[in-house]
Amino acid sequence: MRPQRPTPEKPDISEHGSPIDGQPQAMDRRLFVQLLAFTDCVDSSEVAAAMQHNGVVGAVYEDIHDPNGVAVLGMSEDPNFFVTTWRDMLKAAPFDLLTPVPELTMFGRSYSIGYEPDLEEVLFNRPIRTGTNPDWPWAVWYPLRRKGEFNKLSAEEQRAVLMEHGTIGMAFGSHDMAHDIRLACHGLDRNDNDFVVGLMGKDLHPLSAVVQTMRKTKQTSELLQCLGPFFVGKAIWQTKVQNG
Repeated sequence: MRPQRPTPEKPDISEHGSPIDGQPQAMDRRLFVQLLAFTDCVDSSEVAAAMQHNGVVGAVYEDIHDPNGVAVLGMSEDPNFFVTTWRDMLKAAPFDLLTPVPELTMFGRSYSIGYEPDLEEVLFNRPIRTGTNPDWPWAVWYPLRRKGEFNKLSAEEQRAVLMEHGTIGMAFGSHDMAHDIRLACHGLDRNDNDFVVGLMGKDLHPLSAVVQTMRKTKQTSELLQCLGPFFVGKAIWQTKVQNG
């Protein structure tokens, strides 16, 4: 008889944060987020009314590049939402008269880096607040894919690359100039992108400026395979969420 192979250890796919009182912090939950864009929209208020009626947590944007363009942002912890309530809404009025713009479809999940003190805040509360804050109606959404070289860097080198990006983001955020939603989309994006980023703010120019500033970083200038396409819009409707 052949010797029985040992059962491989179960992969750990939980989100991890900083230890609390010396105890590891982990959570096997995350928020799923999708952006869908359309054109041929005569009345964007009808789109907002449909989102409101279906109880969707998210936003409706008018597309700055298309006078007939809109996009809807949906958020849910349960991925089944996107093939039930969300799907049914998108098959009914007024969406049945709109033309999808599939190249602007983005879908991803919230994730932790490993040192966050509050996983609930990072994975759920913060991205929902950011995407529905009425003081931050302007939005720029885009996907990105890193080069394989990034994955070959040591953990220390990766941290240095990410810290350079993070420092810029914190500078813009601390001065209320730009705020972000970062989503992982490995295996979820039809174009094999790694991440989806949403930038939100009270004015449009700072969102452009943060992208411009990050062009100089090592990650953007040397380690990105592709970036975009970009959706740029302004929210005409957002879910009313209690901030706190």
